[in-house]
Amino acid sequence: MITFGTIGNIGGDDNQKKGKSINGEVDEKVKVLIIGSGPAGLTAAIYTSRAGLNPVVYEGMEPGGQLTTTTEVENFPGYPEGVTGPVLMEDIKTQAKRFGADIRWGSITEVDFSKRPFRAIVDNEKLIEADAVIIATGASAKYLGLESEQKFKGKGVSACATCDGFFYKEQDVAVVGGGDTACEDALYLSGLCNKVYMIVRKPYFRASKAMQNKVMNTPNIEVLFEHVTEEIYGDDDGVKGMKLIKQGNEEVNINVSGVFIAIGHHPNSEVFKQYIETDETGYIKTQPGNTKTNIPGIFACGDVQDPVYRQAISAAGSGCMAALDTERFLIEEE
Repeated sequence: MITFGTIGNIGGDDNQKKGKSINGEVDEKVKVLIIGSGPAGLTAAIYTSRAGLNPVVYEGMEPGGQLTTTTEVENFPGYPEGVTGPVLMEDIKTQAKRFGADIRWGSITEVDFSKRPFRAIVDNEKLIEADAVIIATGASAKYLGLESEQKFKGKGVSACATCDGFFYKEQDVAVVGGGDTACEDALYLSGLCNKVYMIVRKPYFRASKAMQNKVMNTPNIEVLFEHVTEEIYGDDDGVKGMKLIKQGNEEVNINVSGVFIAIGHHPNSEVFKQYIETDETGYIKTQPGNTKTNIPGIFACGDVQDPVYRQAISAAGSGCMAALDTERFLIEEE
């Protein structure tokens, strides 16, 4: 449940060669532009709306973010009986609208953050100017690319062990990946599940030595090196097992009810990289203790700047921070 309010395939030469010019006539001027509509973006919309800043939110290609692809959410405060991801996001969206947030369909395809007011093009067609911008475009989980993986997404296939592991208590599950994240997921699941298989494509881990030692010394984790996932299978009730290929030719089948993909995430920051500083993997850098980027007036929140926690509640919290930082910035500018 990481990646909230992604903005799809953005940026690139193709986008810049057609449609509206970033240097063309401005179609609309706004005080605050929020890019992304997951928990971070919509929480920022709630706070900026209540502050009278009249935010305009562009939802992106995945309105509501990755939570909309999740079935049950049991760890978001305020829902003691749990809630589905789509309902949770619709509730937050309704709350933002109640305070006046202007939430629109559309993706940001080009920006110019070289000077204020900042400029952004929506779907290659509309040019907007904004006094301040909040980037909340999320990060997309990387998947294996299997048809069966997509078929069972939300019905046994997940990219977040801490989000969905609880639903597989005392069951057998698998974690695909060999890095630190995969090891962390396997260790977390080992405290809940009967057995955890780790499916590692290479004959070794990519994880740190400390993480490797923890995994190898956990009795209910079985590591399957040099195994590649060929298929995830099941029925209408969900996942029942996996077909693996060992060392290129031997077929191996394991019975599991949950499959956790832990091969990394891709922050949706491409369109901003010309102006906004990112780390080596693309996560936007923000100043310690706040949501300020390297450009005054541009703020970032949620998974696009958080490679560590990647939870709905932490994203929402950083959305609140971004809104307050934006309000203070605009007051100081005035």
